[in-house]
Amino acid sequence: IEEYRNDYPKEATSETIEEELSARDILFKYVLNNRILWLIAVANIFVYFIRYGVVDWAPTYLAAVKGFSKESSRWAYFLYEWAGIPGMLVSGYLSDRVFRGRRAPATMIFMTLVIIAILVYWFNPPGNVLVDNLALIAIGFLIYGPVMMIGLQAADMVPRVATGGATGLTGLMGYIVGSAFAGVYMGFVVDHFGWTGGFISLLASCVLSIFFLFMTMGGKKMVE
Repeated sequence: IEEYRNDYPKEATSETIEEELSARDILFKYVLNNRILWLIAVANIFVYFIRYGVVDWAPTYLAAVKGFSKESSRWAYFLYEWAGIPGMLVSGYLSDRVFRGRRAPATMIFMTLVIIAILVYWFNPPGNVLVDNLALIAIGFLIYGPVMMIGLQAADMVPRVATGGATGLTGLMGYIVGSAFAGVYMGFVVDHFGWTGGFISLLASCVLSIFFLFMTMGGKKMVE
């Protein structure tokens, strides 16, 4: 399409336009040897840990600690998931309009606000159903922004030919390590250290995700 429209990407040169790379070359040259991409992928592990650590255990926690009925727990779960749709739109708007295409600052702001929402969710006394639901909605709204933005940031860090590999790496780390680990780890921690241990783990994951995202701030955007 670039040749047809004579509309080549800015990073293209006369030497690279016709360059053909194998899948292995792309993987090693742009993905596996990209330090910034690995930092993004590790941050995604902690983001996914929070996403699934909260949602997988919300029905159990709300019923056991907050006195929710099964039906009320299902509604809280539903609201948590659907709140992510406007959250993704708002985070994308902030990234494009306020931070001029830089993904990490918007993601870090959202993760900082996740900390506040988790604290409200944790310390809100039983019986305040509205506050619990609002806290879960806030967590869903805020956590799905970073879920989307991390994939975009990974795609920005590599040439277009490697975007599939870059987003695949971050997604793989998030799903295989973050989401799979969340259920097992949270169950173990709650069994041995109570809900306090579970919430401390969630808050620690927020802090670690912000730390690794901060480490990516110097990464050079390759896709305009």
